[in-house]
Order: sequence, then structure tokens, then C-alpha cells
Amino acid sequence: MTEGAGVRDGDLPDDLNAAEAGMWQAFRNGSVYDLSSGDAVVDDPHGGQPWGPGRTVRARIVCWLLLDGPPALAGRVAALKLTGVRISGSLDLAGGAVVPYVELRGCCFEREISMPEAQFRTVRLVNCAVPRLEAARVHTEGDLHLPRCRFPGGVRLTDAHIGTDLLLNQAVVHRDRTGRSISADGITVGQDLQAEMLESHGELSLRSANVGVSLSLRGARLRNPYTRHALNAPQLTVGRTLYLSPAGVGSPQLAGRTPARGTRIQHFECQGGVRLDDGRFGDAVDLERARFTFTDDQELSLRRVQAPELRFLGERPQRGKVVLSGVRTINLVDRAGSWPGIGNLAMRGFVYENLVPQGSFPLARRLAWVAAATAEYHPEPYERLAAVLRASGEDEDAREVLLAKHRRRRETLPPAGKLWGYAQDLAVAYGYRPGRAAVWMAVLWAAGSLAFASAGRPRTGSSTGEPPWNPALFALDLLLPVIDLGQMGFWHLDGGWQWLAAALVLLGWILATTVAAGATRLLRRN
Repeated sequence: MTEGAGVRDGDLPDDLNAAEAGMWQAFRNGSVYDLSSGDAVVDDPHGGQPWGPGRTVRARIVCWLLLDGPPALAGRVAALKLTGVRISGSLDLAGGAVVPYVELRGCCFEREISMPEAQFRTVRLVNCAVPRLEAARVHTEGDLHLPRCRFPGGVRLTDAHIGTDLLLNQAVVHRDRTGRSISADGITVGQDLQAEMLESHGELSLRSANVGVSLSLRGARLRNPYTRHALNAPQLTVGRTLYLSPAGVGSPQLAGRTPARGTRIQHFECQGGVRLDDGRFGDAVDLERARFTFTDDQELSLRRVQAPELRFLGERPQRGKVVLSGVRTINLVDRAGSWPGIGNLAMRGFVYENLVPQGSFPLARRLAWVAAATAEYHPEPYERLAAVLRASGEDEDAREVLLAKHRRRRETLPPAGKLWGYAQDLAVAYGYRPGRAAVWMAVLWAAGSLAFASAGRPRTGSSTGEPPWNPALFALDLLLPVIDLGQMGFWHLDGGWQWLAAALVLLGWILATTVAAGATRLLRRN
């Protein structure tokens, strides 16, 4: 019987082999068609064991069933459910509309699956060996599940539309001719995109992807020594949280949970650059215990990312850069040991409102964190940190941060500016410790009073009656600029005492100027 003849009535075509005939009948019945042998080694689709004709069906017959198959038996729903089957030839469903439910487990494909612009309800391929999946602009009403599958030639899901969930848990994907393992630019996923414990050998590209709920790469291992990025996902939009965090090994439920205490875990590991520029995340970006391995020219780039919470709790990268320029978040949850050193951190324009440190994070370490982000002096990171500390009631720490800012700026000034800066720092700590000026004034007044007391009575500059000689009042008149106590114009010193008087006048003006500069800063800040 030729293809199409009698199919509408459910007749079995004549040219089917035994395996295909069994598949045909199982399709009409909606039952699982299982050709596995029961031997785990033989049945492993990735093990390279030969599966003979008794377990082989032609891809052409599979396409026939899916696109124009026979009607279901009375009271049944037609579905393609295969286990332990080898599909020979190329499965080409490009542009087709597939109505039956599709579920293949432990199957081995001889050639690639091609289904660009095809339409499905739900597709599940579990633990299958597929040379390559070509599914650009594919549309599913329900799920697309690909857990534990292996794709030596990569996966293409560019501009695909997945109605509910996309699952790639424990899949192993190698790069294609363009260097990408998974190319999913512009993909839309209605609910969750789960790629937990994924092994990606090449670039995982999610440019302009849109995920309705959460994107989980818990425990994934991304390796791309060939090009710059292992994860390339600028303009990524996630409704809730992006997880680059650990997964529990052997856990019956991988997705959506933090591994319980005592569970053996697998860290998220990335060998190659990460690009999440301009991403939008509804809840958080979670980098809990993430491990990054970069070359000197690679980076973890979060430029202009917006998320209510950034959990920067990964392991410190030994090389490469972390770029947070333009990031806007409410809560910065971080750990002192997670941040890279000087020259490897950039966060100009990084806006955060609350600091939630995990573990000890003293102010000295926080100042070192800001210094690491400003290889060349820039005031913004210091001012942001001071504002956050002040808003949380840590006024003293905020003043220390601003003082550190002025000291850092001083190193960029010419010699004269540096000298004046040191004078302000020594006198009143740039105005943030104004009480220091009173201490200096008291010390100089006491020293001047003692010195002039030992100098004896000086000569007067007036022929009228001489007032009593008061060394303390004379020293105070020298130290206080603008205010005239009538002593400097009446008594005249000779010799080296003139130089002492001039020194006290100069020091008085320096103290007054530094106090005025500090007060101006305080008023401007308030």
C-alpha cells in the first residue's frame, strides 16, 4: 500500500518493517512503544552499542505519523511515545504542524532533527542521542523537554516560542560550526528555562531572550576556550530570578530549590566570559558560590543590569574583570572574599540602596573594595557608599568613606595641592573631624603662651601708659585671624620672637581656612 492510501481508515502500510509496524499500532493506541533490551549498557543511547534492524525505524515513517498519521483507536488519543528506538535518516519536520503528543526516551537518532518553524503541542526528548537539533522559530503550546540529551553538533532555538517550560537539565551540548553550543537568541519561554547541570562546550547564546518566570543554570558547567564568551546573554529579560548557583547532585527535584544541608552539590562553573549587559530581572541575579575562570581579556559583564537584588556571593575570579558599570539594584548581597582585586573591578554608575553583607565585611575591606573599582580616582563609588551607610544610620562610617575619598583624590593633585591636602588632613581631617582644630588651637596657644612668658616683657609701640604684659592673651591674638584683641598692635617683639609670632599667625590662618573648608563640605553634603 502506498503512503496515504488507507491511512485515514487506519490501515497498516505494506512497506513497514516489524519495528515500524509496532510503532504504528502503538501510535494509534497512544501507548509507549518500548524496544529496549533491559540491559542498561546495551540500551545506553550514548554508549555506542549497535542497535540492529529490530530496533530501527525510519525517520520518514516517524514524520508520516506526526504530520499525517492514522486516526486513534476508539477511546484512545494518538501519541508518539518511543523508548529505546533507533531512528535512521534525517527527521525533517520543517514548517509542519504536529498535533500528537511526542515523547521519546532513550532513543538514538542517526542524523539531525530538523524542525524549524514547526508547530507542536508538547515535545519531550529524554536521554536521547541527537547529532544536532535545528529548531529555529519552532512554536510549542506546551513544554519542550530535552533533559539528559546529548547534541554533538549543537542546538539551535533562535526566535523559538515555548509556551510553558524549556528543560535542558543535565544535557550535554557541543559547539556547531559557528562555535555556539546552544543558539537561542530571541527565544521566548512562557514560564521556566531550566538548564541545571548542563554541560555546554561552546558559546551559550541567549541574546534578547525572554523568560517568563525563572532561568536556572544551577550546577551548570559552561566551557568555551574557543571564543570570548561562554555565556552571551545581553538584553536578557527574566520575570523573576537568574540562578548561577549550585545544584544538588542526585536530588530527585533539581529545579527551583536550594540544595538541602548535607546534599552533595555541584557548583556553577564557567570557563569563558559572561555577558549579561542590559538585562532585566524581576527578582534577583544569584551568583551563590559560582566559579568563574577567565583569561586576562575576559570578564563578567553586568553593564546596566537592573534587578531588585544582586547576590554577589561567588568565588573570587583569579583573572579577568568584573564590570558592574551602570547596574541598578536595591539590595547588594555580597561577601568580602567574592570581589576581585585592584584593577579587576569596574563599577562606575553602580547604584545600590542597601548593603547586606554575608559574613564579616569591615569598613576597611569595604574601602578596599571601592579602591579596587577605581584604578583612576573617581568620586562616585565613594559617594554612593557613603550615602548608603548614612541612610542605614552609620554616620561615622559614612564620614570615614568621604575622608578616604579626599585622601584618594589628594594623590592625583600637583605638589602644591598635595601639600595643602596634607595640611587639611592633619588639621581637621578635611572637615570630618572638626574637634581636631580645637585641640591644635589649644596646643599652639599653650606653647605660644609658655614661649612668650619666657621672653620677658617686650617693648611697646605707644607712648601712653603700658598695660600689664599678658603672654597668653598675646598668643591668642596672634592665633585668631580677623578678631583683634588689641595685643598685636601694642607689643612689638624683636629678633627670633618675631619669627615665632609670624608662625603663630600663619598657623592660625591655616586652621581657620581648613575649618571653613570642612564646614562648607558639611553644609553642602547636608
